[in-house]
Amino acid sequence: MGTEQEPVAVSVPRPRSRPRERTDSSPLRHRAGALSATLAERPVSLYAAAVLRIGYGLLYLVFLLREIPHRDEIWGPGSAWTPELAKQLFDQTGWVSILALSDSRAYFEVCYAVAVVTSALFMLGWRTRAVSVLFAVVVASFHARSIFMTDGGDNLILLMALYLVLTACGRRWSLDARRARLRATRGRAPKRSADSYGTGYASQLADARRTLATVLHNCGMFVIAAQICVLYGSAGLYKVQGATWGNGTALHYVLNLDLFRPWPALSHMADGHMMLIAIVSYLTVLLQVAFPFVLFGRLKYPVLAMLLGMHVGIGVMMGLPLFSGAMIIADAAFLPDRFYLSLGNLWRRTPRPTETTEPGSSGEGTPMVPPQPGPAVAQRTR
Repeated sequence: MGTEQEPVAVSVPRPRSRPRERTDSSPLRHRAGALSATLAERPVSLYAAAVLRIGYGLLYLVFLLREIPHRDEIWGPGSAWTPELAKQLFDQTGWVSILALSDSRAYFEVCYAVAVVTSALFMLGWRTRAVSVLFAVVVASFHARSIFMTDGGDNLILLMALYLVLTACGRRWSLDARRARLRATRGRAPKRSADSYGTGYASQLADARRTLATVLHNCGMFVIAAQICVLYGSAGLYKVQGATWGNGTALHYVLNLDLFRPWPALSHMADGHMMLIAIVSYLTVLLQVAFPFVLFGRLKYPVLAMLLGMHVGIGVMMGLPLFSGAMIIADAAFLPDRFYLSLGNLWRRTPRPTETTEPGSSGEGTPMVPPQPGPAVAQRTR
């Protein structure tokens, strides 16, 4: 019909093509975001931090208990390194020590008792945030009071005590963790104010506190790992420069030093195998130089096992148990949390010794009686 209109073609505008984003900076931006999330959102290596806390607390506690008969000669008023000499050294180095505040023997005995109790509490993880600071003060004070009287193992313990102040080393395997677990099971929650503004402010403050604690913990663990890598790498590179390590005779000279021969017969027997001495010398240098480069693969497990054997040998053959113990504990920082969790699962699966039961009884001591028919069953069977 004439009244029909022809359809009009309507031009639909094409969507504008978006400019392609530059992808050159996206991987870098992604890595930066992942790194910031790792630092601020999730604490890493909580079980490793707990092992460091337990290890160094126990090691220093044993060290103080072992030196009780000689405490006055090493740190007390009767030390050959007198308090006057210590104060002169403090003026040059900037060190401080609570032991140098008084020359009284009673004051020294109180400080020694406080150091023993602090080491025990730090090992157990009681009020770890405050006790970790006190433990660092104790280690620094005893180290600075008589810096030339120990075997050098307390140098690493001092560094680790300072670094552990930053970490949340009391969240696992501690009395603090047990208290928090019991509080969670009982359903005890902190009381909050009814004011919405106050509740929001408290929540923001708690989030900020949690984020700060996570950042400090992660940075502290990274610094600990970097410190150990620098220690091993510098020791290995320093050995490479020596001619005795190059020709494999360094351990021969070490085993013949009277200062490092607690067991002369054992040292003499080990020194009789020259080929073994050369192999151990080269392997020591190789392990120390390669240590920072094997931390991101499975090769670190055999390397850590060989380093464990090396430090045990140093502690036994050279009479340096404090140094060897400090290094063994430091190496535990590179084991992931899944390793410690697997150890816990293995421990739980280990069968426990149970009471011996007679035949026909269960493990709980309940006799195995066959089921008896009830009254209804008994009537049917008549």
